[in-house]
Amino acid sequence: MIRSHIMLCSGTGCVASGCHAISDAIEAEIKAVGLESEVKIVHTGCFGLCALGPIMIIYPEGSFYAQVKPEDCKEIVDEHLLKGRIVKRLLYHETVGDDKLTNLSDTGFYKKQKRIALRLCGVIDPEHIDEYIGFNGYEALGKVLTEMKPEEVIDLLKKSGLRGRGGAGFPTGLKWEFAAKAKGEQKYVCCNADEGDPGAFMDRSILEGDPHAIIEAMTIAAYAIGADKGYVYVRAEYPIAVTRLEIAIKQAKEYGLLGENIFESGFGFDLEIRLGAGAFVCGEETALMTSIEGNRGEPRPRPPFPAVKGLFNCPTVLNNVETYANIPQIILNGTDWFTSMGTETSKGTKVFALGGNVTNVGLVEVPMGTTLREIVEEIGGGVPGGKKFKAAQTGGPSGGCIPAEHFDVPIDFEQLTAIGSMMGSGGLIVMDEDSCMVDIAKYFLGFTVEESCGKCTPCRIGTKRLYELLDKITSGNGEMSDFDMLDTLCHHIISSSLCALGQTAPNPVLSTLNYFKDEYLAHIVEKRCPAGVCKDLLRYTIIEEKCIGCTVCLKNCPTNAITGAVKVPHVINQEKCIKCDVCVEKCKFNAILKQ
Repeated sequence: MIRSHIMLCSGTGCVASGCHAISDAIEAEIKAVGLESEVKIVHTGCFGLCALGPIMIIYPEGSFYAQVKPEDCKEIVDEHLLKGRIVKRLLYHETVGDDKLTNLSDTGFYKKQKRIALRLCGVIDPEHIDEYIGFNGYEALGKVLTEMKPEEVIDLLKKSGLRGRGGAGFPTGLKWEFAAKAKGEQKYVCCNADEGDPGAFMDRSILEGDPHAIIEAMTIAAYAIGADKGYVYVRAEYPIAVTRLEIAIKQAKEYGLLGENIFESGFGFDLEIRLGAGAFVCGEETALMTSIEGNRGEPRPRPPFPAVKGLFNCPTVLNNVETYANIPQIILNGTDWFTSMGTETSKGTKVFALGGNVTNVGLVEVPMGTTLREIVEEIGGGVPGGKKFKAAQTGGPSGGCIPAEHFDVPIDFEQLTAIGSMMGSGGLIVMDEDSCMVDIAKYFLGFTVEESCGKCTPCRIGTKRLYELLDKITSGNGEMSDFDMLDTLCHHIISSSLCALGQTAPNPVLSTLNYFKDEYLAHIVEKRCPAGVCKDLLRYTIIEEKCIGCTVCLKNCPTNAITGAVKVPHVINQEKCIKCDVCVEKCKFNAILKQ
């Protein structure tokens, strides 16, 4: 008789922090005391609080143990599992109450979240189909194939207001309708799991924690548009997601949920995985399809759009992982349930990978319309170290920087576009007061320069010239004419690039020009980086009144740029100084000024 379940996060983040060693240790300790028949270890997907891994939750108590080490496992078994005494020192601090544990759903990180796409991540073992079925898995597919016509499925999605979660926000039901009406004997369903934004891991986590939801949704899509073949395009850098998806596809076929005559309906659908080599441009739908076809991943002109002429020149539906993850729940719960969440034009929830200068780095899912302040301060736990919030980058390299003046903006597709950013796939990078916004724009633009496929001149050459201007400014060589050139070049790239990579590449530059113009001017006119980030603009000087001549900085300077005698204020030779920050770190008297 099983009396306790140990839910052990086995997502990429926890694997990287050592969850396999925790699993081996806890299993050995359980065997040592003879509890194998009473305690079950369940390897799950991501719980969300990725920075606290390895994570272990023990039910029925619901004790959330964070940053567990192998040497902690004996104490957990001896105290918790044998004596019923929770190990308080290992608990996630928000769950520690005065006389009892605070429920996870009542903690700051979870209480404003609403999990739909992530509903089973951290709840089931993703490598066992029976656990997915136990949580209403494949019921939506059964309902669709036995009770609904294809056009009824499409109408339901149109009424739900579900929009693509991959970035553009195009209505999912309308996209399916276009493909269903397109002429062609062969049609395809594709899933974009090529998530390549820096700091983004939403789709990966869903595939790792709930792969059957994607299989079920893609099969529903195939029925709705009249397709019998599908592909999941996932980057090879996601080995855990790929392995679990392979296992899920195999199990679905064994259960008759993929293949011929599913639910004895006469409808059949087959699904394959295609691995991407990590090219960011293959997140663009036509480049992705070109790659599936076996060619170099380059975008194609649109129109015709994929719903009319897509994979192998056949009508194709392509949605990303998060979009598909919503569909079974919409089928089962209805449109009224889904439209009750979100805003007037953006229904449902959105998953964000929350990172950067924020306390609770991790994966969150919130109703559309939740404000940026709520996500950063309440769910994210605020900016650490008492620093001030300065900006947040949404939408990855294709998005824009949202300044503190828009901290209370409700996040949905239209609101973000109106302030110069975009939803994107869901990366959300928080920056504090020590961030240089010119350097941030340069970083993201450098990424898109490297990832440009080179097919069109505006993107291949234009983004490179744009990067060179930013590099010139951060190096202290900027001129006022560069300021105007940045704006002009951005708009030329946007208007003439072939695909969304080039069309959105200037967004970080434009948004920082708009909201942080003073920082650009400081770099250009004053030859100064206000945040003290751009090394070429920094100058290290020793404050004579504070320096006691202890010689610590002198002894640690790697280039012998500091001179001075004992008990006499020291001096920095600016020509020798490489601005490595060692002197600042070593000085105990705050006698070194960096500006």
